[in-house]
Amino acid sequence: MAGKERRRLTDAAIARLRTREQEYTVWDSAVSGLGVRVRPTGGKSYILLRQSLGGSRRISLGPVSTKGIDEVRRECHARKANPDPEEAGDRKRDMPLFRDFVEGPWKEAHFDRYKPSTKVKARIVLDRWVLPAFGSKPLDRIAPEEVGRWFDAYSRTSPGGANRTLSILRQIMNFAIARGYIETNPTRGVKKNRRPKLTRFLSREEIGRLHRVLDRQTRKSSRPQADIIRLLLLTGCRRGEIVRLRWSEVQGDVLMLADGKTGPRTVPLNSQARQVLDRQPRGESPFVFPSPRDPSRPRHHDIELWYRVRSEAGIEDVRLHDLRHTLASHAVMNGVPVPVVSRLLGHSNVKMTMRYAHLGDRDIEAAAERVGQEIAAKIGL
Repeated sequence: MAGKERRRLTDAAIARLRTREQEYTVWDSAVSGLGVRVRPTGGKSYILLRQSLGGSRRISLGPVSTKGIDEVRRECHARKANPDPEEAGDRKRDMPLFRDFVEGPWKEAHFDRYKPSTKVKARIVLDRWVLPAFGSKPLDRIAPEEVGRWFDAYSRTSPGGANRTLSILRQIMNFAIARGYIETNPTRGVKKNRRPKLTRFLSREEIGRLHRVLDRQTRKSSRPQADIIRLLLLTGCRRGEIVRLRWSEVQGDVLMLADGKTGPRTVPLNSQARQVLDRQPRGESPFVFPSPRDPSRPRHHDIELWYRVRSEAGIEDVRLHDLRHTLASHAVMNGVPVPVVSRLLGHSNVKMTMRYAHLGDRDIEAAAERVGQEIAAKIGL
């Protein structure tokens, strides 16, 4: 009923409804589907709108003069809890299973319009987390309590992954509402996990330790992963942008990324990043870091070497994505303007980059403190 006139109906408000040249309906904001129809002749009646696969079905609940709004609301709740046999049979026949709805109408309306890289991630989320939990259930049998328990269990191992998966589930159920299968979204009361406010980045000394550990990775299977880690730190690219990097995107001193998170973008290469790319073997694979098993495909997204490397470097609390934060943080601390850092990272909005601005202030404050201590020592304070 998007775009229709809605308000919380009361007996007094209904009495104030005036006739118009054409019949109209005012919908109740407290009970979905309940409305008061006002005819040009002055007659007012309650109606209940029920959705099914075959379309909308309006049920007359009688004239306004015979009952109050509270009584009508109770009647609506009773009808929804115990529909008549014909209505219940229609709904049972019409209500699709969650997996059929996802692989049918939702896929056509949403999934098929995703970027290729987004499709890969969404497919993993659907197959690993969403469909196993809800696939065999009819859409109207997925309860908020069940969604809450599922989200809490997922959040214990991966809070960020749970948030991203919840967004997809929420979109699916909102589309189910739009198609008339359900009236409320069972994800509505589930709150996402809070993201940590502080951004972790490596100090100069930690960067040195990391590079020394990477230099020790001489095994043939480890060297490509070590170079992926180096490029993440040297370019500030996202993991997927380097793992799926194609030779056609390496053009001189820049990367011309065709499928970045925010769309196509250009990433400048410093001399160190250029050296890392120059030493990669050029075979028949279109990818800079091809899969060892199938060169026609990129390497797996998970960089297993990272967990061993960070342990040896003594930076166990650092995520692979924090290498991107590290480049941005050190750029700001070295006086690079925030808008320039924003373009370097491929942020769609400079506000996303402002989280690093305070790091420059800290560096300035630390420098001022060091200078103050030196001057104080010289003048005998």
